[in-house]
Amino acid sequence: MRRSLTAALFAGALVIAGTAATAPANAAPSTTGYIVMLRDNVKPSSVASEHSHAHGADLKHVYTHAIHGYSANMSSTAAERIQKDSRVLRVQQDGTVQTDAQSTPTGINRADAELSPTAKINGADERVDVDVAVIDTGVDLDHPDLNVYMAGAKNCSTGKSADDGNGHGTHVSGTIGALDNTSGVVGMAPGARVWPVRVLNNAGSGTFSDVICGIDYVTAHANEIEVANMSLGGAGTDSVCGSNTDAMHEAICNSVSAGITYAVAAGNETDDAANHTPAAYDEVITVSALADFNGQPGGGAPATCRSDIDDTIANFSNFGADVDIMAPGVCIESTWKGGGYNTISGTSMATPHVAGGAALYKATNPSASPSIVKAALQTAGTTNYSWPAGDPDGIQEKLLNVSTF
Repeated sequence: MRRSLTAALFAGALVIAGTAATAPANAAPSTTGYIVMLRDNVKPSSVASEHSHAHGADLKHVYTHAIHGYSANMSSTAAERIQKDSRVLRVQQDGTVQTDAQSTPTGINRADAELSPTAKINGADERVDVDVAVIDTGVDLDHPDLNVYMAGAKNCSTGKSADDGNGHGTHVSGTIGALDNTSGVVGMAPGARVWPVRVLNNAGSGTFSDVICGIDYVTAHANEIEVANMSLGGAGTDSVCGSNTDAMHEAICNSVSAGITYAVAAGNETDDAANHTPAAYDEVITVSALADFNGQPGGGAPATCRSDIDDTIANFSNFGADVDIMAPGVCIESTWKGGGYNTISGTSMATPHVAGGAALYKATNPSASPSIVKAALQTAGTTNYSWPAGDPDGIQEKLLNVSTF
């Protein structure tokens, strides 16, 4: 029987409902914003003033260069009458616009990536010179907010390419390295080259043999790839490197020996991570999830996309002695398939924060071994979160912080 792996995530959605107010019977006619375009041979200020007095239009702007005309708040009846004026080209209802500014997801903020001198998060699209393999459902190969290394793409699963038909791998990739380009979101190590290694199908599942294919590919490129992210897991326990009792473990042992740092998800079963692989392996960095709804310590923030308690271990997260570090994993916004964005939860979402942190460290410490990278992340971490609330194992692992990386 083939053992299977699944992506470690929870999805969440936020629905906002509202009620409409009823206007009193004697209320004044409602007004709406309109833009009035005038013919070139008339004086905009004069016509605007005339219309204001004659039709009760509340003037906002007068235009004299880009177009001739004005804007005003007025009733629909006034707009119809103004449209009949021979000096008027068109009366157009006003609309709304909003900023397309880049957002800093709560997890990036909580890990202090915006303070990292290597990340240099300032909107200037400076890119961290590092390569990270995402062993997952693939990656949206042409997502505008990701630096996907197309030559590094590998498909070990179904389909014909490493393109992401699920969304999970693209979400992971954005947390690791979404571009610092003033739009969308920003990642931990902005602009890191993402190697898409597809080992899970569109349903987010696969086999150990598929995953080993991905690890094998990454190991073949150990002279190019610094970090690998595995936000996936299945049932299993630890073994000793060289015992040849677990093929996936042996593959990771050899890959780590080749110099690649692995960040892996602890899992979402509210269980001891020792019962899940690759989380149980000592050679990787196993990541549990923190519930954080505002990117700040202190607790008390209201829940957003799913129910949990702010600033505590996520109520779904695995735990135990095999967990090496914690990172935000609840209601994380990141990139998604189809060039989009999505907010989901899971230790899958916590793990790429750590992979991104490892990437920042390797960018300035290229000769550091995986064990040194793990130690550096743990040393730099904090315990500035609510504990032992919700944590069943009595171990307060460090919370990721990359402000000094």
